[in-house]
Amino acid sequence: MRKYFSVCFILLVFLLCGCAEKSVNDISQLKKTGSMNLEYATQFTVDYLENDTALVSITDGQQYLIIPQNAEFPNVSDKNVTVIRKNPENVYLSASSSMDFFSALNLLDFVEMTSTKAVDWSIPEIREMVENDDIAYVGKYSAPDYEYLITENCGISIQSTMIYHNPEVKEKLNALGIPVLIERSSYESHPLGRMEWIKLYGLLYGIEDEAEDFFNSKRSAVENLKASSSVKPTVAFFSISSNGYATVRKPNDYISEMIRISGGEYIFTADDLNTDENALSTMNMQIETFYEKAKNADILIYNSAIDGGVESISQLVEKADILSDFKAVKSGNVWCTEKNMFQKTTSVSEMILDMNEVINCTQKNELSFLRRLE
Repeated sequence: MRKYFSVCFILLVFLLCGCAEKSVNDISQLKKTGSMNLEYATQFTVDYLENDTALVSITDGQQYLIIPQNAEFPNVSDKNVTVIRKNPENVYLSASSSMDFFSALNLLDFVEMTSTKAVDWSIPEIREMVENDDIAYVGKYSAPDYEYLITENCGISIQSTMIYHNPEVKEKLNALGIPVLIERSSYESHPLGRMEWIKLYGLLYGIEDEAEDFFNSKRSAVENLKASSSVKPTVAFFSISSNGYATVRKPNDYISEMIRISGGEYIFTADDLNTDENALSTMNMQIETFYEKAKNADILIYNSAIDGGVESISQLVEKADILSDFKAVKSGNVWCTEKNMFQKTTSVSEMILDMNEVINCTQKNELSFLRRLE
């Protein structure tokens, strides 16, 4: 009888173990339970798995297994899979465009370090935090203060693709036990695709509903835009480099798409620019070639991101005399972006609305990201 009960007990334990939830260690065995709904973003996907885990796949081949905070740490043999616990603290944020996602989701308390100096932040709130050491500047992304990262118990490093130019930094961070997430929101060709990366950060901190609501509230304003005319004004978006070249956006860039969504027509086509296959969103052209292609553009928008912009049309013409003969300069339809335009990733809808008012000549209020040059 005792032997009979022993056998039954063993069978019961076996059955219970068989019905128990799989350990996160069994990554290959975890069943897919669904996928994140992404409407514009194309640079990442998310598969939801058993045990409250998720697998994020980036188009560069990197994958990130997001696991619960208290889950058993899995043994992953694939070097392209990085394990990240939810709610990482003491974040070292090197990808400056990601900071706005943390701000929008009220997650700045989790950010401890940055590789962008205070003077280079165009978002006042972030600049002040870095100036006050609420967020510490720990050196350039290519040479961070590793000792500081260790002392502050860094939970994750979020990097832009610039880290690929210094792979030894990623290797060092990994060796220190700091997971590295390389994000590619800047590679999205649709502006709402860039903003949709907020859903990834919502997943990382367990606030996906908040991220979804934020995204939906922003996109609705853009999707409801209606063209005021069948005739689309032509727009040139550019800057003048220190060596006299015109730096323009490629026609498949998200800025070019913003112009199209706003009711304009980007002045340059792929045939005009002879674009190559590199990942850069901009290219340089001789000022004479720029004149030939853009002199009759209805609207000029000067990009302030690199040199801080210009204050007047005369100051713009000082950069290149040839600009004085442009149609938009003669008509006074010249604008300049505010410097915070490129760090305010979650404000692409407001940027598009600004462009829409400029393109359709319906400006009623002070714009957030564009100002007319006099």
